Amino acid sequence: MARAGEPGKSWRARCAAALLGVLAVTGAVAQQQAQGGGEVVIGQVAPLSGVLASTGEQMVLGGRIYFDAVNDQGGVNGARIRHKVVDDGYKVEDTVRLTRDLLAKPDTVALFGFAGTANIAKLLDEGVLERGGAALVAPYTGGEPLRNPFNPWIFHVRAGYGDEAEHMVQQVTTLGLNRIAVMYQDDAFGKAGLAGVEAALKKRGLQLVTAAGYERNTDKVDGAVQAIKASDAQAVVMIAINKPAAAFIKRYREAGGGAQLFNISVVDPAELVKGAGLANARGLGISQVVPYPYRPDLPAVREYHQLLKKYAPGQEPNYTSFEEFLGAKVLVEALRRAGPLPSRTRVLKALESMGNFDLGGIFVSFSNANRIGSRYVEVTVIGSSGKLLK
Repeated sequence: MARAGEPGKSWRARCAAALLGVLAVTGAVAQQQAQGGGEVVIGQVAPLSGVLASTGEQMVLGGRIYFDAVNDQGGVNGARIRHKVVDDGYKVEDTVRLTRDLLAKPDTVALFGFAGTANIAKLLDEGVLERGGAALVAPYTGGEPLRNPFNPWIFHVRAGYGDEAEHMVQQVTTLGLNRIAVMYQDDAFGKAGLAGVEAALKKRGLQLVTAAGYERNTDKVDGAVQAIKASDAQAVVMIAINKPAAAFIKRYREAGGGAQLFNISVVDPAELVKGAGLANARGLGISQVVPYPYRPDLPAVREYHQLLKKYAPGQEPNYTSFEEFLGAKVLVEALRRAGPLPSRTRVLKALESMGNFDLGGIFVSFSNANRIGSRYVEVTVIGSSGKLLK
């Protein structure tokens, strides 16, 4: 017969053994992380459906090929990168909800490559990034409201729409074209670009001849076509994404519109040629915020071509995927600098330490007071073959 108190002793012994087991597992995990191992989670919300789907696919591709290459080389400080991607369909409310979901998981150490000025502005307005405490690296937008006033959470790898507008207006006015119109998406993205064009014109003592908007998430541009055609503009700057931009180009040209057309950088020339027809799209100027990705003249472009061929055979070089490839290089360097136990705070501080960092002949620079890594802008043109020319 068991003595009194023996069952209690047995229960306490089992609890102690279980606790020791938990501590052993926890210690083993901690030791593995400290020595390298495990994984680091990067969260990306991207428009993989809807009007910006083709752009979203290229955004994800550019990051993925670099993360895959890093993982094949042993990861960052011994830890593999898990690139978690979710689709927001370019819808503001879904961006907010999905970002909250990502940040609710403690293992998400940083955010990467979101799209949409209005989408990301909502994250700032609702304090989602501030409460989450994670850096957002290389968003695919140049919206000035995300840059000014200063916020500590967003690290921009690209120039802003104001920089692009200034460059395009400079080129247009140098050619002696002073009657300039804007076709813009009627949301924060389009209005940011519109404001940039207006500021560049004001600097030169000029005003817009007209500004015509279209509804977000549609290609309903007939009203804009009519207004701009009636204005007799010599040049039109479009602040538009692929489908509505292609629709405007096609309908404006078919209506007899003869102005020189330009578009801000967030379009894929192949999609414009496909949607508008080569005859209509030929001669379109497109501002760019990263160097020409089609010729491997720079080390970063050569690396991009090599990894594209290895990890995404059949995919062609593209400005969008190249931009996000560069963004992935920035984020991986921050993870490396953050050490073997990266936290959201450590990654953010590591990003701040990247002054004049060389991505391979392309430089970005951040600090505790600067989140705009580059102001590089150039203008390319769709040539007679449908390819972009410098």
